[in-house]
Amino acid sequence: YEDVENDPPGETIKAGEVDYLRKRLSSRVYAYTAYKIARRFLNKMIKNKKIIVKDIIGTENLSGLKTGAIMTCNHFNAYDSFAIQMAYEASISNWKKKRFYRVIKEANYTSFPGFYGFLMRHCYTLPLSSSPKAMGEMMKSVDTLLKEGHLVLVYPEQSMWWNYRKPKPLKNGAFKLAARNNVPVIPIFITMEDSKLIGEDGFNIQEYTINVEEPIYPDEKLNEKENTEIMKQKNFETWKNVYEKFYGIPLEYTCEKNNNK
Repeated sequence: YEDVENDPPGETIKAGEVDYLRKRLSSRVYAYTAYKIARRFLNKMIKNKKIIVKDIIGTENLSGLKTGAIMTCNHFNAYDSFAIQMAYEASISNWKKKRFYRVIKEANYTSFPGFYGFLMRHCYTLPLSSSPKAMGEMMKSVDTLLKEGHLVLVYPEQSMWWNYRKPKPLKNGAFKLAARNNVPVIPIFITMEDSKLIGEDGFNIQEYTINVEEPIYPDEKLNEKENTEIMKQKNFETWKNVYEKFYGIPLEYTCEKNNNK
């Protein structure tokens, strides 16, 4: 499998550069402002039917959480995290206390200008870093947020294929974070149907069904490595089951492995 989109060029995030926990007043103000702007933007997208959420299934799997959690989701559109925002708000009655954070790529944080750049840097994002020290700060911050009971969205496929409907192979990162912090993974899989509307790209705008599945908990009898692998496998099986049930076909792949990689 190869990512079909090249990452934008970006600078390295250095240690101390990102206030991950929003400890500074300016960081909290920027985050609050970015959220309000993003929410108005999302409302406009919904009104103009550029994002269509047909249904949100399984909100009880978020509303019943007693701890922090890692949320996983298939990644197929630059705006799919807005759909997760809608599921989060529909599920968590006290969502102002249980906040929603997104892990993003380093280049997304450093390279986007203007409106989208402002959201990438300030709307409760947790950028990865190619600097080991900065990455260590990010990981410790995620640990803190999970212990405080917040939700952290990770795209475990670590790639975005535009409107690709099948689950892709999963990486370890999301599940290692959950295992290390003894919190559940909430597997979310978004299924799609063609609407009758045509988007600016000339293709049918998709109608989303957001499937929030049952939490996957780490086993206290297993070590971090074992839990990471088992939770990852369970997450994939959950996504696979949702895919096959919704589309009514078995999950099959037609691409061949590239042995030159």
